[in-house]
Amino acid sequence: MSNDEAPPGGPIPFAARALAFLGGLALLTAASITSISVVLRFFTSQPIRGDFEMVSIAAGVAVFGFLAYGTLMRANILVDSFTGWLPASVTSRIDGFWMLVWAAVTLFLAERMSLGAIETLRNGMRTIGLLALPYWWAVAIGAFAFTVTGLVALLWSWRLVSGRASGGRA
Repeated sequence: MSNDEAPPGGPIPFAARALAFLGGLALLTAASITSISVVLRFFTSQPIRGDFEMVSIAAGVAVFGFLAYGTLMRANILVDSFTGWLPASVTSRIDGFWMLVWAAVTLFLAERMSLGAIETLRNGMRTIGLLALPYWWAVAIGAFAFTVTGLVALLWSWRLVSGRASGGRA
């Protein structure tokens, strides 16, 4: 994204930003649990009970939280070895096509994860460890994050293909 090009606005980009904020909180929580657990282990030989389970889930939720924002800011990996010499309008349309492919992939994953969340809730699947936490909700958060990511990619695809975005790169 060029420096003068703003990402799309509206409720979907707002959701992407909110997910990134919540992902940051999840990552901060994971780091805090880890730090406190290490200190407790040093002073008392007893870590936080179930720290590994909590950190694993929080880190996974954090990663999901950042996907939509990365797409919103077009901060994904771009390879323009073969298109750098093309006019900006052509490059923009090519980028729009690949953004559409990204949208299809993420929306497919969202649908699969939604079914996975429902199945995980039905069968009562839990983490293996001290806490045996249910994790259907973490899978549901992942499904929601993939949905928002796909919708953001569709917004960008439309902007790029319709000529409403410059297609320039940072």
